[in-house]
Amino acid sequence: MAGSYTLFFNPMSRALIAKWAFAEVGVEPKLAMVEWDAKPAALLQANPMGKLPTIIHHAKGGDRVVTEAAAICHYLAEMEAPDLLPREDEKADYFRWMFFAAGPAESAIMNKAMGWEPEGVKQEATVGFGSYDRMVDTLDNWFQHHDYVCGKRFTMADVYVGAQVDWGLNFGTLTERDSFKAYQARLQGRDAYKAAMAPPAG
Repeated sequence: MAGSYTLFFNPMSRALIAKWAFAEVGVEPKLAMVEWDAKPAALLQANPMGKLPTIIHHAKGGDRVVTEAAAICHYLAEMEAPDLLPREDEKADYFRWMFFAAGPAESAIMNKAMGWEPEGVKQEATVGFGSYDRMVDTLDNWFQHHDYVCGKRFTMADVYVGAQVDWGLNFGTLTERDSFKAYQARLQGRDAYKAAMAPPAG
């Protein structure tokens, strides 16, 4: 292992995505618990936005801060588990859907959950996700024909994309589709998923 890690963590946050990614690469980070009304100085120093997830990689050459869940997922695969990185013929799908989930999918889901959706062709052309329904249909079409982001093989992209689907179904912010429920079931069967979703010890 190339150094150790600190994960700033609250179980009711996107830090669960990073916790799942750590479980997939077989590394146990130090959890620095974060209370929303009393964010630790170390978190604000590492990430002035005070947002989770934030990790610090205590590498041989010095500490490295990584924020943004999708970036953390890919970084951990690069550092610790190259088998979870895309092969040459998988890179297009891996990066396409990783960034689709981080951009259009999350934006469409959160905007709808907050009570706003674009109206008319002009607004749909302006926002990055077009419309919530088109985003859902696009993602559904992919998983109707693919078990995972890169086809038959689980990669680190499935942690991030899968978290969007898993949480969306669990909290009712993503329209239920048979392809999403089947994908969710495959992910929830993974040992790393089960370990990540278990409450922190102590």
